[in-house]
Amino acid sequence: MKFIIKEPLKDNIYNLARKIGYHFQGKEKEQEELSFVRPPRGYPRFHIYLKVENDNLIFNLHLDQKRPIYKGTTAHSGEYEGEIVEKEAKRIKQILQ
Repeated sequence: MKFIIKEPLKDNIYNLARKIGYHFQGKEKEQEELSFVRPPRGYPRFHIYLKVENDNLIFNLHLDQKRPIYKGTTAHSGEYEGEIVEKEAKRIKQILQ
């Protein structure tokens, strides 16, 4: 699920992620997105890619149901929409706005 917080950022992206309960996982090599997860270990977990563009915070949120099955792959059982993902997006928006 993609959504945007359209306000000037009041803090850096790492502190904003901590404020909503997410932990830094790494930077995507091919894109200018940072990866964060909640909770920091185990599955299922929420996974967001964050990117700042023109003072807007762009979210790409999904729910990882389980870890990748095959070594070296990124395929997983991810949910990109649905009630659980929508509730998490709403929670994030309420905290940051």
